[in-house]
Amino acid sequence: MHTKTLSELSNALRTRQCSSRELTGHFLSRLKQHNATLNCCISITEEQALAQAAAADQRIQAGNAEALTGIPLLHKDIFCTQGIKTSCGSKMLDNFIAPYDATVVEKLNAAGMVTLGKTNMDEFAMGSSNETSYYGAVKNPWDLERVPGGSSGGSAAAVAACLAPAATGTDTGGSIRQPAALCGITGLKPTYGRVSRYGMIAFASSLDQGGPMTRTAEDAALLLNCMAGFDPRDSTSVEREVPDYTADLNNGLAGLKMGLPKEYIRTGLSEAMGLNLEAMVLELQKLGVKIKEINLPNTQLAVPVYYVVAPAECSSNLSRFDGVRFGYRCENPKDLADLYQRSRGEGFGAEVKRRIMVGTYALSAGYYDAYYLKAQQIRHLISDDFKQAFQQVDVILAPTSPTTAFKIGEKADDPITMYLSDIYTIAVNLAGLPGMSVPTGQIQGLPVGMQLIGNYFDEARLLNIAHRYQQVTQWHRQVPARFM
Repeated sequence: MHTKTLSELSNALRTRQCSSRELTGHFLSRLKQHNATLNCCISITEEQALAQAAAADQRIQAGNAEALTGIPLLHKDIFCTQGIKTSCGSKMLDNFIAPYDATVVEKLNAAGMVTLGKTNMDEFAMGSSNETSYYGAVKNPWDLERVPGGSSGGSAAAVAACLAPAATGTDTGGSIRQPAALCGITGLKPTYGRVSRYGMIAFASSLDQGGPMTRTAEDAALLLNCMAGFDPRDSTSVEREVPDYTADLNNGLAGLKMGLPKEYIRTGLSEAMGLNLEAMVLELQKLGVKIKEINLPNTQLAVPVYYVVAPAECSSNLSRFDGVRFGYRCENPKDLADLYQRSRGEGFGAEVKRRIMVGTYALSAGYYDAYYLKAQQIRHLISDDFKQAFQQVDVILAPTSPTTAFKIGEKADDPITMYLSDIYTIAVNLAGLPGMSVPTGQIQGLPVGMQLIGNYFDEARLLNIAHRYQQVTQWHRQVPARFM
């Protein structure tokens, strides 16, 4: 049962092959069995899950169920969940019980989905390996000595190991797509503003975006149908009609123009990864896709731009964690200054402190123009590169990650090398575009994913391409042997 997709589980529930309570119990059992091995969940909400499952069974029996009613999932621990700890993987919020649901959680609850728990993550979503969490590193189910990617590594590992059929994630610079690639699942970062950020604890407000992490493109479409939509509580939410993302999944690809950016292919890509990309191109060409080489000349500046913009926004957003209103508070402060300094010094981890300091420096009076303003100007150029590319092609294909999953601790002491793990994903966030990682093979037993990049609000096209590719390949069906 645990290897079935969302669409298969939906059919099983509708045809009474199983009940939501039975299904929920099965996944809760798997979480209890394997979570200690992977460290993928911070909280498992058994009592709430079984209550939601019972309500879902009543809804199914009454004949008013939706497509995903009764199906369990996990939420990244950055989404507020009423009455449940929402920690962001940080000591700072280890004692924080959210008083309300994030819009994403609210929407999925309304659809009748069952929350199994909250997944581990890099602290405040700052990291590319899921090693910065206060609760310890998450392990990759394909090799327990390797990272699952970050910051949504807990969600990716749980779905890859079939501990949940789906999970939510967030993507600020690749944090859905990179762990999806390293764990061999499908991960979609929607267009900025497509999914509400209300109740999603902010890292970098102009970059953060929630999205689905699933085994297949069809499942991602089902989940996005529920997650997407305008939210008046989120000032960055776009008021635009939400299509049925499953409607065009089976459309033919004949004549579709796909761009291969030479800057992505010729910079830092290993020979094995390049061969994997070529193999995917051949499969797409068999489906009628036309390939064209394109230029994204400013993409080489994406990493330095990101590591000015994101820390600057994080410096502002994380100023609210001061030990006064909620979250961690130091013991016996001498005065207000001591309260602030020790609460933040003890509550935040090293990577979060590093980014706060970089961001504060970039925003300071003497350096704002030289760093932050200049970074925003280059960000505009990166966005323009994509706009020009989409005048020539319908979609862009690129690697998701320069390597397969690396070993835990391998890059922990070298922040610059770690930051380069997101070299292929960051530009998409800077431009606000939708991006999607799809499993495309394995190298020495470790999963590989390639990235589809679309024009604004073109998620349906990405899902269509990924679905058609997955109809002629089986990489998305692979499960690590120890979790079968």
